[in-house]
Amino acid sequence: MIEMCQIEHSFTLGRKGSERHVPVLRGIDLTINQGEIVTLIGRSGSGKSTLLHVASGFIHPTKGSVSIAGQEVTHYNEAQWADFRRRYIGFVFQNFQLIPSMTAFENAELPLVLQGTPLDVRRKRTMELLERLDIAGYAEHYPSELSGGQQQRVSIARSLILDPPVLLADEPTGSLDSENELQFLQLLQSLNREQGITMFIITHDDKVASIGNRIMRIADGRLEAHSGQTTGRALEVITT
Repeated sequence: MIEMCQIEHSFTLGRKGSERHVPVLRGIDLTINQGEIVTLIGRSGSGKSTLLHVASGFIHPTKGSVSIAGQEVTHYNEAQWADFRRRYIGFVFQNFQLIPSMTAFENAELPLVLQGTPLDVRRKRTMELLERLDIAGYAEHYPSELSGGQQQRVSIARSLILDPPVLLADEPTGSLDSENELQFLQLLQSLNREQGITMFIITHDDKVASIGNRIMRIADGRLEAHSGQTTGRALEVITT
């Protein structure tokens, strides 16, 4: 579902003529199969966020290629990437990225509004998803009136409202307490089992990483050998 080949990326610092290039990713090869949960663990500055942003098109790699759902997307421009993300990728942010002036319902519904979905269809779809995520009772609440766990569920609803086959998550439990973190991880596993959503999750937390079918590690911009299969044991790991 996701294939990244020989990905390199450098950030440029300094003024033109005296700039220097700081390498962040160094020849990364990563394939994520359809329906798989892959977690990537690494310290701050290891390159994990940069790799996730390459996979989502928010950063263009300096070298290498990216294919998602059989489509070569490496050289897409911003408009092409925006359209591709709308159809194929849901993104979950650490800090939720909800619009404070919109209710939970309106935040979750927003991608359907932007797509031009008829009012009756989008309202039915949005409420069904909020009910599925156990947040329907807070549909008319604003983000400031919701707990961190509730806000993250609204964020998940928004990311899934268009039925994307791929879900990318950037430190998704970083703003949650331990109880809400556990509930959120169980929710991700349930969505993966029931809907077959392919997930790529980055984290610095071993507990979060444990839900992966494969756990990868990154250090100094290079992938290290993965820790093996955890399929069928992930829920047991995170609940003990």
